Amino acid sequence: MAKKILSLLLFVGAVALFSITVLGSDSPKISPEDAAALVREGKAILIDVREPAEWTSTGVAAPALLLAKSDFDGTQAAWKPFLATVDKETTVVLYCRSGNRSGKLAAILAQQGFKVANAGGLTDWQKAGLPIRKIE
Repeated sequence: MAKKILSLLLFVGAVALFSITVLGSDSPKISPEDAAALVREGKAILIDVREPAEWTSTGVAAPALLLAKSDFDGTQAAWKPFLATVDKETTVVLYCRSGNRSGKLAAILAQQGFKVANAGGLTDWQKAGLPIRKIE
């Protein structure tokens, strides 16, 4: 009986992990140019979900809020207060280094009822010629 329960738990965990991975890769995508336009119009909030060391080493998109995915995955010390203030009609646009972490997080936030989009990676923002700011 214990083996069956353990097997079931492992199966459920594997399905959950697979679902998050698949959903993450299928989260709504948006170009950096479109993301920047929505932010300028007040229709979106841009969030850099990379880690603080990444922010300081490469800079961040000029209009971005800095909320690390690791905080979301952990205590949500910064994420909980932020999400409590987000109007469900405002698009939360996420980006990271490559679009992987932001895609996974976008899928989770969409499941929670937020309007989200994945803007890919910071390099996409830079290639589009959009402004970057330095973080000390």
